[in-house]
Amino acid sequence: MSETEIEISVLPSLEAIDAAQWDACARATGDGPPPDPFTTHRFLGALETSGSVGPGTGWQPQHLVARANGQVIACAPMYAKGHSQGEYIFDHAWAQAWERAGGDYYPKLQIAVPFTPATGPRFLLRPGLEQVGFEALVRGATQLTDANDLSSLHVTFCTEAERAAGEAMGLLGRSSQQYHWFNDGYASFDDFLAALSSRKRKTIRRERAVAQGFGGTIRSYTGDAIRPEHWDAFWRFYQDTGARKWGRPYLTRAFFDEIQAHMRDDVLLVLAERGGVPVAGALNFIGRDVLYGRYWGAVEHHPMLHFELCYYQAIDHAIARGQGRVEAGAQGEHKLARGYRPVTCHSLHHIPNAGFRRAVEQFTTAEARAVEQDIEVLTAWGPFRRNTVEEQE
Repeated sequence: MSETEIEISVLPSLEAIDAAQWDACARATGDGPPPDPFTTHRFLGALETSGSVGPGTGWQPQHLVARANGQVIACAPMYAKGHSQGEYIFDHAWAQAWERAGGDYYPKLQIAVPFTPATGPRFLLRPGLEQVGFEALVRGATQLTDANDLSSLHVTFCTEAERAAGEAMGLLGRSSQQYHWFNDGYASFDDFLAALSSRKRKTIRRERAVAQGFGGTIRSYTGDAIRPEHWDAFWRFYQDTGARKWGRPYLTRAFFDEIQAHMRDDVLLVLAERGGVPVAGALNFIGRDVLYGRYWGAVEHHPMLHFELCYYQAIDHAIARGQGRVEAGAQGEHKLARGYRPVTCHSLHHIPNAGFRRAVEQFTTAEARAVEQDIEVLTAWGPFRRNTVEEQE
């Protein structure tokens, strides 16, 4: 397929593309959970329909679509950004440096899933046309950046394979770090605990006992079992957490109604209820092989309940579903002691200005070495058994 046959367009809304065409590129067709629930037309569309992104939010949809002979062969969720909030791979220092040099860092272009620090494909490619689709999207995004004299283009939480392919096309790669739980063929939570050192097993059992003794019941809901009152309760939790962490919540109340209408089978809502009233909860999204922990909140404080709802319940459900991984969001070294392992996350960046690019490249090279060293040290200090002597201590 020659380059001249490919047409690149920019869409101001997902309403401008048929959901089936988008999802065919996202590999989200057929029965069962999608590989990545966040790149589906229904999730990204829920952000737009609910007003969580769009005018006034600093996330203006500019979705990139590649067509060949009228057929959509690739697409990417792209946004014109007026700030650097809700990205979780931070470029605030880059923005400040560019502004001090007299430039305008914003608007910039961001290929990402808003407010979602979860690794997954950012270039959605129709099967059989992966290479030509990827190259067309990268060229289209970089040309848009250059033609509009924008400071930069960013592709955040992409896959390792996308990073390698992007670097081969001249983009800058960047490393960051998260903590993920991996299912090493465990048949039960106790099976997982058996892989830990004796002290860590005891600590986790104690934490679970304390949390589960909060004076109520922990229940999990998905699909039609989720009721409007559950979302009302979770909205209160989300507002409290958002106000404390970000100043204001990113998502609107209408977003959760959209999720109930179009994605209730793709979510797992874990609630702690006392007297039949939810007092805390964690919201997870269900991928084909990954359970994604996204939001947590509470209106009552109970010791260890956060760890139980966000981490241990997620592990329970992943084992029961046969899923290979739990991603529990950004940051949090406290996850290490609870069986989550440090991993490298990846992003790609296009910086048109040669001097600015050199400075960013120097930074990302040094940062990558630091991330690699941190992961090596943290892995060595992880909770998993290393020898029989430690097990006997």
